[in-house]
Amino acid sequence: MLNKVSASKVFDIPKFYYFDSGNDYSGSLDDFSYKIITHEKIKAMTWHGKLCSEKAKIEHEEDFERTQDGFDAMIKWLEEQFLEKH
Repeated sequence: MLNKVSASKVFDIPKFYYFDSGNDYSGSLDDFSYKIITHEKIKAMTWHGKLCSEKAKIEHEEDFERTQDGFDAMIKWLEEQFLEKH
C-alpha cells in the first residue's frame, strides 16, 4: 500500500509543500543516498555510500522546476536512479 505521507513509492520523502516551504531533505536506502535542496529550483543529488553529501562523490545531480510538476519529475528521476543500480 502506498504511504500517504510520502511522495515516493520507493523513498520516504515529504510531499511538495515541504519543499515549496523552503526545506531541504536527505535520506538513503541501502547504499543509495540522496539530497534534495530547495532554492529557486529543486536540486536533487545522488551518490552511493554512507558519507554525507559534502564528503561524498556526487554521482548524479539534476535541477527541477519548483512546481508540483517539477517535484513529480524529481521524484521519478530519483526512483529511476535508484532502480538503475538495484
